[in-house]
Amino acid sequence: MKNKKNILIISMVILAVIIGITLYFEKDNSQYMPYSDFYNHVEKGNVISAKIASNEVKFYLDGDEAEYRTDNPELDSFKEFLLLNGVKVSSEQSVDTILYTVTDMVFYIIFFGVIIFGLYKLFNFRKNTFKIIRDNKTKFSDVAGMEDLKRDMLQAVDILKNPQKYAAKGIRPINGIMLEGNPGNGKTLFARALAGEAKVNFIATKATDFQSAIMSIGPAKIKALFRKARANRPCIVFIDEFDGIGEKRFFSGTGIDKENNRIITAMLNEMDGFTREEGVMVIAATNNYKALDEALVRAGRFDKKYTVPYPDHNTRIQLIKIYTKKKTFAQNVSIDEVVAKFEGLSCSQIETILNEAAMVAAGEGQENITENHLKEAVKRICNAAPAHYSSNRHKYS
Repeated sequence: MKNKKNILIISMVILAVIIGITLYFEKDNSQYMPYSDFYNHVEKGNVISAKIASNEVKFYLDGDEAEYRTDNPELDSFKEFLLLNGVKVSSEQSVDTILYTVTDMVFYIIFFGVIIFGLYKLFNFRKNTFKIIRDNKTKFSDVAGMEDLKRDMLQAVDILKNPQKYAAKGIRPINGIMLEGNPGNGKTLFARALAGEAKVNFIATKATDFQSAIMSIGPAKIKALFRKARANRPCIVFIDEFDGIGEKRFFSGTGIDKENNRIITAMLNEMDGFTREEGVMVIAATNNYKALDEALVRAGRFDKKYTVPYPDHNTRIQLIKIYTKKKTFAQNVSIDEVVAKFEGLSCSQIETILNEAAMVAAGEGQENITENHLKEAVKRICNAAPAHYSSNRHKYS
């Protein structure tokens, strides 16, 4: 099917080229007349019409159906001479002129098309990005461990929802909270659960949402994000992969560096510009806190920083319970042993292994997950991503 489509396109191009060549080299049946004879006919009033081209003039004589041609003198007064002698004059564009016109049209179409596309992206991206999550079903019960962090965050949300009550106690609002730690340990899930637990609006974004091929679109998106958050307060703004837009600024770098500087500057202005009374709280997550710009993460902008660690023993027990709600282990599988063997793995790695083990069991037609299924799951996952699991492979060997 694809080959037929390509053949059809090639055939149409060839046909268009043939037609163009045919028209360009179309046989000319007009009769040539020296310019001096043509001049005399004009003065006598015998020429009734003439078409002026770039190199020649085609004309008709009164009472003669034949078409004649002569040389174009290329004088500024030539057209006026014909008109004063009653000749109906028209102009014929050459192929070169037509090509120049078409080229100019294509250029203007592309030029203004880029401008219109940029304006469209500038004014229309808000419809498709930064969606408000109003009915968030995720709760802290879906997040294992991190009890101290849950308690602190709920207090921060309470300030978000009741700013005046805390202002009476002399407690200023928290401008931002930074979550840092290795990937896969639930930073994004935690932020979503916090919004669901607090029953406030939630806007989930990531660094790539602010990147654009058109300069200055990124800062405009930052402004639009906070504008939408303020319009839907109380609201939590979550920015994942924050190091993608908050890296240290390089003032003598490339165009990409300069655009990143503009995004950071816009972020600084927005975080300084809104107050807790506006009911907006920013939570950012990063895997590389040291790479962030110092001015952006200083106290007063991001007041609190929490490290989301690898799950400890009790947290791994909770994770296994959460991830095996619809799965069952065989009786000879010791949960304590499984928990011990999962030490050093992230939350997402544990979930991936358990899901793979359930797939292995289902493939063998068994309802329960056995020790062999876990071994096979670890083997498969380790082979697919050795950097993530190599340190734990020996525990299931």
